[in-house]
Amino acid sequence: MSKKKILLVDDEEDMVYAVKMQLEARGYEVVTATDGQVALDKARGESVDLIILDLMLPKMHGYMVCRMLKFDEKYKDIPIIMFTARVQEQDRKLGYEVGADAYITKPFDPEILMGKVKELINKS
Repeated sequence: MSKKKILLVDDEEDMVYAVKMQLEARGYEVVTATDGQVALDKARGESVDLIILDLMLPKMHGYMVCRMLKFDEKYKDIPIIMFTARVQEQDRKLGYEVGADAYITKPFDPEILMGKVKELINKS
């Protein structure tokens, strides 16, 4: 059985490192992106099983990346976890409106994030 591949998108190096280590320790293959445009390109080119997507990114924000993927027949079934410091209810609502499958705020509980990853990746 091949490893499930996760695209981790965040412009904070420390966050990418911390989350990537946790995912790899659980047996996932992880590819990363630090801006919205690269995230979109990798999502379309890497054949990923799940995306963990920050909202506040250079070049293109996470809402736009999510919307572009979810409104594309070819990529709409890739689960997307919004992973952000934005905690306002309107941010969460907008996340779901553009197609996010889950919304997790930072600072985060690693077990909640890993549980949601496992739940969504097993559904896909």
